[in-house]
Amino acid sequence: MKISAAGFFLFASLTLLVSFTSNKPVLAKRLNAERTVATSNTLFIHSIYTQIHQAGANLSEEIFSLAFMGFEKLNAQGRLSADSILTIIDFSKSSREKRMFVVDLKRQALLFKSIVAHGRNTGEEFARSFSNDMNSHKSSLGFYITGGTYQGSNGFSMMLNGVEKGFNDKAKDRAIVMHGADYASEQAILHKGYLGRSYGCPALPRAVNQKIIETIKEGNCMFIYYPDQKYLSNSKMLNG
Repeated sequence: MKISAAGFFLFASLTLLVSFTSNKPVLAKRLNAERTVATSNTLFIHSIYTQIHQAGANLSEEIFSLAFMGFEKLNAQGRLSADSILTIIDFSKSSREKRMFVVDLKRQALLFKSIVAHGRNTGEEFARSFSNDMNSHKSSLGFYITGGTYQGSNGFSMMLNGVEKGFNDKAKDRAIVMHGADYASEQAILHKGYLGRSYGCPALPRAVNQKIIETIKEGNCMFIYYPDQKYLSNSKMLNG
């Protein structure tokens, strides 16, 4: 017996409807479970944020949530160490402010907050422009995985591995590392009105440089933020 196209479509639709109806309790249960997980995750993020904000992290919950999202993605891929240390640099703030925050997610504790310099061609007091290009002397946005340490021309330093193609994946080739610098100090702010600038490296005060690096080195997550729409819209760590 031949079945018309309309008849076949009706038969298929009825089959799908029966299938959906019979599986409705399973689908509802799955959706409820997903909602529960999402709610639990939101509450967990809010709990950590509340703790670190009360401890002095002058950081928005939105930025912390973005950083946590990337951390979770890298952690799920097995690319991070077991230390659960998350470092966030908020380059939307003036270089006069403490805009780097080191968070212990397990303990829900703020370990460090510090001033940090941006690249010389990224801006003066405020960061404005970012690049992944060689010799740009600009900072690069996005997620990094911290590397090992070494003694270089800037003293005790830490390598950074950029994980976002097109945004920071040339960090190693550009020699973008974390290090201490005299121009990244409160004295520099008093003298000039804002921090000196690097060739693109997130440079720290020498007084805290080694302590911070020893805490975040070797396989931990770092997120450098700025409300750049190109980055926020195209980052694969934040989208998809």
